[in-house]
Amino acid sequence: MAYPKEFRYSRTHEWVKMDGDVATIGITQFAQEQLGDVVFVEAPAVGKKLGAGDSSGNIESVKAVSEIFAPIAGEVVEVNAELQAHPELINQDPHGRGWLMRLKVAGAGEELLDAAAYEAFLAEEGAH
Repeated sequence: MAYPKEFRYSRTHEWVKMDGDVATIGITQFAQEQLGDVVFVEAPAVGKKLGAGDSSGNIESVKAVSEIFAPIAGEVVEVNAELQAHPELINQDPHGRGWLMRLKVAGAGEELLDAAAYEAFLAEEGAH
């Protein structure tokens, strides 16, 4: 799988796509593969302020419940309402329609990786 080059990635398997001072955040292809079929998403409330590394919700799959972490600091300005009715979008299109939230950025990300570094990180972890 080739990860989008314009995104940045966390070691906890979230991606970040910047558009000015707003970051769209989701989970990576690898993360959704590990989860299996997603059945429910608990997103943070609009207006919630998150620090980099803070828990920002949960994704429930048929296998497990996993925490979502904010890879950067900011205030939640939008959540993907489509996921309430169609959580499977995370499995079908994790880097597109399966996005989780948008943050108005308040600070730099915690050592976010570019696509090549993320793929190398997965290889080191024995993920692929």
